[in-house]
Amino acid sequence: QALQSRIRPHFLFNSMNTIASLVHAEPGQAEAAVENLADLFRASLSDARARIPLHEELDLCRRYLSIEALRLGDRLRQHWQVDALPGDALVPPLLLQPLLENAVYHGIEPRTEGGRIDIEGQREDGDIVIRIRNPLNGHSGQGHANGNRIALDNIRQRLAALYGRHGGLHIDRDDRHYTTTLRFPYQTDHEDPDR
Repeated sequence: QALQSRIRPHFLFNSMNTIASLVHAEPGQAEAAVENLADLFRASLSDARARIPLHEELDLCRRYLSIEALRLGDRLRQHWQVDALPGDALVPPLLLQPLLENAVYHGIEPRTEGGRIDIEGQREDGDIVIRIRNPLNGHSGQGHANGNRIALDNIRQRLAALYGRHGGLHIDRDDRHYTTTLRFPYQTDHEDPDR
């Protein structure tokens, strides 16, 4: 239970402020944002041992980014290349969302011009591989770095608990980009990856 993903309070506060600003001007957008936020919180409260189909996890990620796009506007750009991913693969809920939240919080939000988040996925040698890339922001403070590390450590521990040595999270950075790569076995039932 301690390793279950949690949505950060600043996202909740930002979302509520965004929704409040839309209620009168754009009630349809406000309603959709409330529904998306409710779905995200429902997933965060699910059983820590539960797994959901990857297509549902990707839908939650799109819902999360749609809420952030209401707040950030054109500053948040997205590029999805996930058609090669098997939607029936089972994953823990909100495995990817914290990585996207980090990408927004550390890579997009601090930059005046914003930036693009790339979400790419494929199968490699019986595994699912998902990469999330965002602009590198050289001005993040220690608080940002600590929050990022906690989220990454949590994901690593969740992957290890579910997949043992077969699951992992790798970080790459170059002069311009920060990339997180998740790798875990393609499973469609609750099988043990060591079998």
